Amino acid sequence: MPSPSLSEVIDHSEYRGVLGRLTSHQTFWVFMAALLACLALTLLTDTFATERNLFNVSRNFAFVGIIAIGMTAVIASGGIDLSVGSTVVLSAMVVAVLMSGGMPIWIGIPAALLAAVLVGAANGVLIAYAGMPPFVVTLGSLSVIRSLAMVLSDNKMIYEFGPDSAVLLGLGGGSTLGLPNPLIVLAVLAGVTGFLFKWTRWGQHLFALGGNEQAAKLTGIAVRPLKVSVYMFSAFTAGITGVLEVGWLGGVTTNLGQAMELSVIAAAVIGGANLAGGVGTAFGAIVGALLIEVIRNSLILLGISTFWQGAFVGSFIIIAVAFDRFRSARSSD
Repeated sequence: MPSPSLSEVIDHSEYRGVLGRLTSHQTFWVFMAALLACLALTLLTDTFATERNLFNVSRNFAFVGIIAIGMTAVIASGGIDLSVGSTVVLSAMVVAVLMSGGMPIWIGIPAALLAAVLVGAANGVLIAYAGMPPFVVTLGSLSVIRSLAMVLSDNKMIYEFGPDSAVLLGLGGGSTLGLPNPLIVLAVLAGVTGFLFKWTRWGQHLFALGGNEQAAKLTGIAVRPLKVSVYMFSAFTAGITGVLEVGWLGGVTTNLGQAMELSVIAAAVIGGANLAGGVGTAFGAIVGALLIEVIRNSLILLGISTFWQGAFVGSFIIIAVAFDRFRSARSSD
């Protein structure tokens, strides 16, 4: 039997190296779990692989995925943002109130995004400059922001959006080339964020901050402005989702986005973001959001009570964190 040539040995070692790096990432295993779940549901049900259901799954997970990208940036920087669900409803209320009052959409949407960014700026300033814990600040703003949305709308449902109503409804509930518009927004945002994370100074400093804040300060990174920008980015992604969800639902109440922060944090953590900071990817956030939506959809299609959804999501968070701890322990040995 002839011995393998040097080039074959090198090719094989390179293949094993690439495969080893791929399988060492949590995102890879989550992606495989999502694929296997989709395959199982296709075999077990007659409705999962239908065009309509896949369209709904794609649209629904896009809403969580968009905010999960912003949440990944916050977690990677060593923080947390519990106010994203309330920011969603504030953004939605701003665009709904303005457009129902006769304002055009080109004023309503920028105003809604500006309101969201201001929320993120307020959170960031309190955390970065006042030295307050992110958990406390964003937990408090969660209630404050939702109250502002109630005051803004007088706690009433808004479902009339003036002359540009069709444009808003098409933006959130329509499709382009057969793909739901929110999914297209998610893809564009993921591409831009992935570039920012990997190829810009902002992204490099963000992960350095999450890895070791004191070391980041010693290297000359402007830590405080960076923290503010991270929370502004997180709020911006929540603002985008708020606008899209108004268009999808065709109306908005102050219950919109309630408890959404749990799903968003779960998507980021399941997708590989480390709660200790310094780790996270835009693609991981998307994969985590996809797995959560597939689980939710499977419960419905298999006739299982949706009350179990929280149990599954919580379990996946614990498993994801345990996997990360196990991987860290192995690498340190």
